[in-house]
Amino acid sequence: MRWLRPLAVTALCASIAACATSPTGRSQLLLLSDDQLNQMGQQAFAQYQQDIPTADQASHRYVQCITNAIVDVLPSEQRNLDWQIRVFESEQPNAFALPGGYMGVNTGMLNIATTQDQLASVVGHEIGHVLARHANERASTQSATSLGLSVISSASGMQTPAGQQLMGVLGMGAEYGIALPFSRRHESEADLIGLQLMAQAGFDPRESVTLWENMQAASSGGAPPAWMSTHPSQGQRIQGLQANMDEALASYEQARNSGRTPNCPRP
Repeated sequence: MRWLRPLAVTALCASIAACATSPTGRSQLLLLSDDQLNQMGQQAFAQYQQDIPTADQASHRYVQCITNAIVDVLPSEQRNLDWQIRVFESEQPNAFALPGGYMGVNTGMLNIATTQDQLASVVGHEIGHVLARHANERASTQSATSLGLSVISSASGMQTPAGQQLMGVLGMGAEYGIALPFSRRHESEADLIGLQLMAQAGFDPRESVTLWENMQAASSGGAPPAWMSTHPSQGQRIQGLQANMDEALASYEQARNSGRTPNCPRP
């Protein structure tokens, strides 16, 4: 099934003008309107804030300080997104990003990310998802896969009996052959984008590795094999970060020499 996704992208790109390039230079299939997705992200973020309790103001100020430092190094057109981040009361060490620049960090993540630099790794990663338009790409690829790798005419087509039957036929093959590896690719790409962003903002990129070492130490129970996970293994993430650390450290030194020395007091 690994050959299906490249085949799908090639066929679709040959039929419609839907190809783009991610910040790392990777070819992408983008079929959906960014404006529409950004509006959906805003609506989902508002609903999430209604459903999940938010943390105290000191935690919000801490996370916002780190976010502002990273957003400040973005190009002007990317800074113009409605960047917002909130801290939610949840023991799960997690964070998320929605189209349009809406992000959340759980209080459980603040227990894992023990320094501003470690949390900057998390925030940079989430900003990376937004900049790389991963939500658009994932939705576009899922739509293409669901429609049998053909040119998409309408997303509502999957509501037909034939569309539902096709989804059943794809089943596990589509799930493990396309959807999950694609998600892992997004996670790895966001790691690398975030690594550069945190370094350019003056946060120590070496702390990104420490963050994942903390995650490893805090993990309980057995994790699924990497090929069955929507995320790379923690060891794989550390290897990927270390492989790009020299470039990140050069950006970090340049940022510090130019006066970028963020100081976000932890509550």
